[in-house]
Amino acid sequence: MKAFAKLYEDLDSTTSTNEKVDALKKYFSVAKDADAMWAVLLLTGKISKRVLTSRNLRDLFLSATHYPEWLYDESYHHVGDTAETLSLLANSLNLCSEESTAKDKSLAKWLEKEIPDLSKIKDELTQSEKLMSWWKELTYQEIYILNKLMTGAFRVGVSEKLVIRALSEVFELPTDQIAHRLTGDIATGAETFRQLVSHEPNQLNFSQPYPFCLAHPWNERSERNFEPEDWCIEWKFDGIRAQVIRRENQLWIWSRGEEQITNTFPDVAQSLESLHPGTVLDGEILVFKGDKILPFQELQKRLGRKKVSPAMMNDLPAGFIAYDCLEYEGNDLRDKPLKERKEYLDKALEQISAKLIRASPTLTVDSLDELDRLRADSRNKDAEGLMIKLWSGSYTVGRKTGNWWKYKVDPLTLDAVLIYAQAGTGRRSNLYTDYTFALWNENNELTPFAKAYSGLDQKEIDELDQWIRRHTVEKFGPVRSVQAFHVFEIGFEGIGLSKRHKSGLAVRFPRILRWRKDKKPQDADSIKSAKELLSAAGQS
Repeated sequence: MKAFAKLYEDLDSTTSTNEKVDALKKYFSVAKDADAMWAVLLLTGKISKRVLTSRNLRDLFLSATHYPEWLYDESYHHVGDTAETLSLLANSLNLCSEESTAKDKSLAKWLEKEIPDLSKIKDELTQSEKLMSWWKELTYQEIYILNKLMTGAFRVGVSEKLVIRALSEVFELPTDQIAHRLTGDIATGAETFRQLVSHEPNQLNFSQPYPFCLAHPWNERSERNFEPEDWCIEWKFDGIRAQVIRRENQLWIWSRGEEQITNTFPDVAQSLESLHPGTVLDGEILVFKGDKILPFQELQKRLGRKKVSPAMMNDLPAGFIAYDCLEYEGNDLRDKPLKERKEYLDKALEQISAKLIRASPTLTVDSLDELDRLRADSRNKDAEGLMIKLWSGSYTVGRKTGNWWKYKVDPLTLDAVLIYAQAGTGRRSNLYTDYTFALWNENNELTPFAKAYSGLDQKEIDELDQWIRRHTVEKFGPVRSVQAFHVFEIGFEGIGLSKRHKSGLAVRFPRILRWRKDKKPQDADSIKSAKELLSAAGQS
């Protein structure tokens, strides 16, 4: 645990990529296999082992210390994070040690025994006494990490790519090989780590997908290298990117977020059951109404359900548009050029008769002007832009510059009024960075429309934060209601009807595009104008 705490401190104290990799290499070079596997899963966000809620942890602290609840709440609202608030209070109340005096239990022991055992204690007093006994032997930094591990909220500023790079350099393995072994369901334990870094070929987990190939945004540099005959042009559909795995007479569907969604889309799984074993396809799951692709908001209604009813599958039938064939008859095709993989894709889909399973259509252009015209027509084709892929390119892990590009349409936009603000988390916990925006309704009242957390630079955030503090109308816990004064241009990818939102609308990927200091609140858009966008997109 001490070594893991030191790793966290090293990673959190630098923005240098090389220094982060060096810290990871130092840790993995000496960590025990079971601890190393837990570290990999925690650092890459592949596991979130919550055994206590933040509320549970807060209540245990209050029970053990009799600390004033109002004072704790004030402290929390200032800090913005339960784990950090409690570690700071432990330090200020001398509930922790200046230097760790505890016998150094392994990370695996904490996560597999100590923390689960604490959650099983039913008596709150006994449970809080146990927690305090841990704190007395730990530094406040170790308490912070322990709190994060207990609540399943551990995060640190390191990417999966850097973890893979560090493992690659320590164990002298190709990064692609480690990335593949880390895809899909990954178990804990020393044996899993030994397989992860083994130089011997491992028996493939038959349900395991491949790491997804990703695209860079299209830009002026890519335009300079554009020769139409070199590129495969396809519509970029707004669905769920997924890999379909057909192996050993079983079928799995994995999302790009490495969530197995086979049971969420049983209609898609059934339609693809006639694929030959040893086939892996990459594509997009979408929902349809006839031949029309429905907006992502409709697809969302299918998500997060343990069981999908026949009625829902009938109302929102799902299909799969296949982009690529990664495996055929058990052979890995990823190193072959896209042109050849497309031929295998056609072979694979010969076995499929379902109407909503199809290959992605390939488009033809003769110039950049024609490419731009196609992109401008994307929404009329139920798409959000174009994918531009090198015909001679392989299926790489992650983003490789010059291989795949995405050329999205400009976002839909509305001008909205800032009405609520809330402090951020982590390093932004002392700044108001989470905003709620409103549009005018038919009664000339501002109605909440969207929340946005990004789009302003640091100078604008600081300026707006100071204004919010001076112009707060009312407080609701951590949320401040502010004077209706500032107008912002909000961009989003899609808009749809919603019964859950007061405005009756929901938007996809809202973000701040511009602070419109040139506009007054009465110049902001209305819900009526938002619905006109909806009608123009054919989504009403």
